[in-house]
Amino acid sequence: MAKEKKLVEAITSMEEDFAQWYTDVVKKAELIEYSNVKGCMILRPNGYAIWENIQKELDRRFKETGVENVYMPLFIPESLLQREKDHVEGFAPEVAWVTHGGMEPLQERLCVRPTSETLFCDMYSNIIQSYRDLPKLYNQWCSVVRWEKTTRPFLRSMEFLWQEGHTAHATEEEAEERTIQMLNVYADFCEQILAIPMIKGKKTDKEKFAGAHSTYTIEALMHDGKALQSGTSHNFGDGFAHAFDIQYTDKDNKLQYVHQTSWGMSTRIIGAIIMVHGDDSGLVLPPRIAPVQVMIVPIAQHKEGVLNKAYELRDRLAKSFSVKVDDSDKSPGWKFSEQEMRGIPTRIEIGPKDLEANQAVIVRRDTREKIVVSLDEIETKLAQVQETMQQEMLERARAHRDAHTYQAANYEEFKELIANKPGFVKAMWCGDEACELKIKEETTATSRCMPFEQEHVADTCVCCGKPAKTMVYWGKAY
Repeated sequence: MAKEKKLVEAITSMEEDFAQWYTDVVKKAELIEYSNVKGCMILRPNGYAIWENIQKELDRRFKETGVENVYMPLFIPESLLQREKDHVEGFAPEVAWVTHGGMEPLQERLCVRPTSETLFCDMYSNIIQSYRDLPKLYNQWCSVVRWEKTTRPFLRSMEFLWQEGHTAHATEEEAEERTIQMLNVYADFCEQILAIPMIKGKKTDKEKFAGAHSTYTIEALMHDGKALQSGTSHNFGDGFAHAFDIQYTDKDNKLQYVHQTSWGMSTRIIGAIIMVHGDDSGLVLPPRIAPVQVMIVPIAQHKEGVLNKAYELRDRLAKSFSVKVDDSDKSPGWKFSEQEMRGIPTRIEIGPKDLEANQAVIVRRDTREKIVVSLDEIETKLAQVQETMQQEMLERARAHRDAHTYQAANYEEFKELIANKPGFVKAMWCGDEACELKIKEETTATSRCMPFEQEHVADTCVCCGKPAKTMVYWGKAY
């Protein structure tokens, strides 16, 4: 028994040390492996399969809105990057540079893409001439490099996978509509597929994307009360168009500048799945995103008919679910721990007594509830169990977020909450960046977003006491 417990005992308790718990889970669930390249991670099959499902589901949703996939070069000439002043200043500290090709120094340094706005702008300036060429609705799936000083698996690494959408429109109204549309795509995906509730809102000018006219965000609350920016959508206005001379001839034969958007979600969202749903036994995956939805564990598999029935069950269920049989020579206890560590949503146990009774036992990963079902109706019952699990995981995550969301009417109350109550704090703001900076300096909390659903918490700014303009979600963040 000691050997069987070892897999779970290796995980630090969430309450004891949440950061160590997180590291233990990503390692023990075999999501990542550390590489010899400092700050870069290896995505193992279990981790990459989650990303593949995210990619598949998001890609389908993007294409339903008319988006097409493209692929841009990995390198950006320095002169191209310099053409949008705010943009290059925002990314300068994180840029990796290529200075040599083979043994020869390059005439111009090449940036390893931290993001691809300038490449898309350069292309748009060449392919957009008329209003008939608009809109351009593009997206690319790729990796980007940002030279981070402190890294953590999924949450922050020097190279990570993501998608970046880039669109060009004839009018300001069309660009704003697309910006909000894609933010809603992200929020709906996170709630419906990942079972993670999101706060939708606008970033302050201080927190917006470098070079953007406005940035919108979805913010999630992790189990430890820290916020995670989970996806962003940016309205660039016509700023990049002026910098890159992206003009088109309108219906009146007059030259106009295009209006652009950009939006992205990365492998960081896998970190959110881990931290919102995981427990002290490991990963807990919502059924709709799990690469393996069902693990069949034969009990006393050496007994006649048990393995054959497990395989038969697998073949039946494979028509509707992603399913595997653990037919290894490990003990059932070890198999249960391994299935739980990997976060597989449901386990089906079947042994000699079950065969006699024409039944099997379905076990939920999240609650460990055991449901005895007839083999004659197992497909229907399994679908019901997984749907219930998906919905209840979302409800629990929402209940946790709401229970850890507070209100502050004055600065003393605000500081007390930030120091002692991990979570979101709703408080009013005057709109002055000086207050935002003071709050960050004195409490380490940052403005997460100005939510679309505004509330009136107080009449005055939580920091300076002047008349308030907007309600803001504040919190400590990853």
